[in-house]
Amino acid sequence: MDEITPSRTWRVPAGLPAAKLAGAVLLVALGLLFADGDSVRLVVAALAAAALAGWAARDLVAPVRLAVDSDGLTVIRGFAGRRLLPWSAVEAITVDRRPRLGLTSETLEIDAGESLHLLGRYDLGATPEEVAAELRAARPDTTG
Repeated sequence: MDEITPSRTWRVPAGLPAAKLAGAVLLVALGLLFADGDSVRLVVAALAAAALAGWAARDLVAPVRLAVDSDGLTVIRGFAGRRLLPWSAVEAITVDRRPRLGLTSETLEIDAGESLHLLGRYDLGATPEEVAAELRAARPDTTG
């Protein structure tokens, strides 16, 4: 049986994991520079750097966050797993907009009944509005 190739995928922008890793290195360097013998400062900097490095590792291990094909949507699940949502399970595809600190954030929401999948611009490498439009266009017409 042939493996189904997704007709379209959305992934984390290529430079984002590198920026996160650079931030982790910077946190360690600042921790070493400003610890002044205080082990608590150094431990906090190391923990923050480890969390940032883990976040970057997820981007490297599972860069594709969303894929669409004729069978449905494949979304990221957990750290690096995948879950196929058949079109029949997808109840709604919407974009949530919220003003925050003078800026508006957008999140793609995929409602699959028992689960809700939220993806932002940095998960998709595109605006959630653009992705939502493509997903709606790719969805088979079930009204006929």
